[in-house]
Amino acid sequence: MAPAPAQADAPYWQCVTFARMFSGIQIFGDAWTWWGQAVDKFRTGRAPETGSVLVFRPEGRMSRGHVAVVSDIITDRAIQITHANWGGSRGKVEENVTVVDVSANNDWSRVKVWYNPINDLGTTVYPTYGFIYKGARDGAEVGRQMASATVGTAAGAR
Repeated sequence: MAPAPAQADAPYWQCVTFARMFSGIQIFGDAWTWWGQAVDKFRTGRAPETGSVLVFRPEGRMSRGHVAVVSDIITDRAIQITHANWGGSRGKVEENVTVVDVSANNDWSRVKVWYNPINDLGTTVYPTYGFIYKGARDGAEVGRQMASATVGTAAGAR
């Protein structure tokens, strides 16, 4: 049986367009710029939440970084992501792909991504910035950060 012909009208998904639509986080531009854009507008951090966006740092062949949406949390060191335009799936969406935190400090700063051709985690370790959480940074969060900074400064001044 011959493979199905490619459909001319099938969408070619970029990771940023897909992540923006799938997560609802309205950030534009190359994937590597999302972290800097998010810091003052959205909650950011080092722990996954379902629906958050994992932002990969630019490195090697991934010169513009990458963004992926967390679709499930498996353990404190394993999640599943849904993303587009990754590796051998150029322009396509991959659902529920396993990602494992391999960082020394359990802070999701270095991850490995499942690689279907070998039916296992890939061998490449990818650096990440962290997670962008849906919902604007609110006044209470800003207040907590300011209070923590003030307390830390006051404690250090003694």
